Amino acid sequence: MAVESAMLPLGTNAPDFSLRDVVNSQIYRLESFNEKAAFLVMFICRHCPYVVHVEQEIARIGRDYADAGLGLIAISSNDTKSYPDDAPPRLKEMAERLAFSFPFCCDDTQEVAKAYRAVCTPDFFLFDRQRRLVYRGQLDDSRPGNNRPVTGRDLRAAIDAVLSGKPLNSDQKASVGCSIKWKPGNAPA
Repeated sequence: MAVESAMLPLGTNAPDFSLRDVVNSQIYRLESFNEKAAFLVMFICRHCPYVVHVEQEIARIGRDYADAGLGLIAISSNDTKSYPDDAPPRLKEMAERLAFSFPFCCDDTQEVAKAYRAVCTPDFFLFDRQRRLVYRGQLDDSRPGNNRPVTGRDLRAAIDAVLSGKPLNSDQKASVGCSIKWKPGNAPA
């Protein structure tokens, strides 16, 4: 079932986290990206058709901004017991197949998704140098079956603006995707 992102208030400080990369087992924290001018958190997963639809563009964004001062991390917060396609070994396969140039971590406790108020996959959160939220919303207008090309236009415009120190328009469109698959009794209230 498709849901829209919760649209965390702009200006919110990036919540801290400590997550293990499914590819190289390195631990990443918010402070791991301190030297970056901007920081993008992407909640994605392996099985969601909305993510599958845009996965190539997500990988391209990682490559295109690798040397631009943008820190990136992808996080999967789905219940891996009920959705084994989103378990770390399968996430590692996805990261390797798409040649992700950024960490891809599993939020097994689902506490990071709750802290960011992530509700769907994909869900994007872009922070400035001070780690204040400047963009939350969609990658672009493309959705599975709507015949619009996947360009990353909205997210790329936000990244370009924050990296160049320009203000971002606060009129932002919510991301749309599959709901995060919460463990029984773990869904946010």
